[in-house]
Amino acid sequence: MAGGRESQDQGVASRAISLGRALRALSSRNYRLFFSGQSISLIGTWMQRLAMGWLVYHLTASKFLLGAVSFVGLFPVFLLSAVGGVVADRANRHHLLVATQVLAMAQALVLTFLVMRGQARIEYLMLLAAALGLINAFDTPIRQAFTVEMVEKKEDLGNAIALNSAMFNGARLLGPSIAGLTIAVLGVGLCFLLNGLSYLAVIAALLMMKIAPHAKARDKQNMFGGLSEGFRYAAGFSPIRSILLLLAVVSITGMPYMVLMPVFAKDILHGGPHTLGFLMGAAGGGALAGAIYLAWRKTVVGLESVVPAMTALFGLGLVGFSLSQNQWLSMLLLLVAGFGMMVQTASSNTILQTIVDEDKRGRVMSLYVMFNMGTAPFGSLLAGIAAARFGASETVLWGGVLCLVTALLFSLRLRTLEDLVRPIYIEKGILAETALLHVETIHSH
Repeated sequence: MAGGRESQDQGVASRAISLGRALRALSSRNYRLFFSGQSISLIGTWMQRLAMGWLVYHLTASKFLLGAVSFVGLFPVFLLSAVGGVVADRANRHHLLVATQVLAMAQALVLTFLVMRGQARIEYLMLLAAALGLINAFDTPIRQAFTVEMVEKKEDLGNAIALNSAMFNGARLLGPSIAGLTIAVLGVGLCFLLNGLSYLAVIAALLMMKIAPHAKARDKQNMFGGLSEGFRYAAGFSPIRSILLLLAVVSITGMPYMVLMPVFAKDILHGGPHTLGFLMGAAGGGALAGAIYLAWRKTVVGLESVVPAMTALFGLGLVGFSLSQNQWLSMLLLLVAGFGMMVQTASSNTILQTIVDEDKRGRVMSLYVMFNMGTAPFGSLLAGIAAARFGASETVLWGGVLCLVTALLFSLRLRTLEDLVRPIYIEKGILAETALLHVETIHSH
């Protein structure tokens, strides 16, 4: 009996240690504040994303305009995020983030005003989508580079990135579901209002932080020189170059399925806004599970092989979803696709943040944003055109097939990429620590 209690206590202690490892980045006060405020803000962000897609399709019944609105909202990220990366390497990231969040809140409140006054016309929606894209072109690379400043223990950086993904996709799970119900019961305008108010949480969190001042290295290069140096650095190192190219292809061919989700909900599955919320929530649930899986990992080592495997899983999920005409099966397949997409994206982020030189972090992360998010408008525009001509199902099907091909091509270079990053892991003590843990595990058995 005592032995049973002892075994049970050991099990509880083991689970507590495991949970602590998964949440270890939260031991940093600044990151804990950011996590709390951003979690609330992101729910509002996902509510607005769903509401915008539903409003555009409701006003226009146009698949092409669904893609066009997404294009104008994301094209500034492609065009200007590299500039945002240079700014992130030269200026105070903390102060810049407060400014971008205030501007994003203003955009949401203007959108609320137009919708509630009955003045929401497609040209206004496109203009406001472009304005938010311009804000995100600076906000996203700055926020990616700022993560390292919020985490006190640099070895917890990978865990913080995984928790960022869990936070993003937890909101992606909740936000669309809440938005679908809100639209059905209270109208689309309230979604935009709640998003605007949600920015107050992350702004308050940022203002409460205590960031240790550290001088940025004075760069005598002009803006163009800084941009050129960042591009040369990324293009000249094969692991960074290969990961960025993989992200770009997947973003263009696979990610546009999100833009076409209103078409699947309304025309293929014959549902309403609640169906759209369930579909997006299912994709978010899979992505959240993927982020939790990454948070439990102890090390970045081995993620190089995870990237192509998860790209293939994402592609398979998309192929299955494109062929489904049953809501529950579609939700299950979106869980799979969401898991693969998130693990592939967050693993790529973690590898890049681990191997990059600190003085080029902002610029490399701006390229990550450009190739991951910034290429999405081209995919969205092409998806809108293809869906209007060939159908939404066929468009998503071929997107999934191209993701599978890309995963195969990346796998063929995997051994070379692993050989190139291994010296960096050894230099930073990551690989030695992993090897020690492996030896200790063998001896314990």
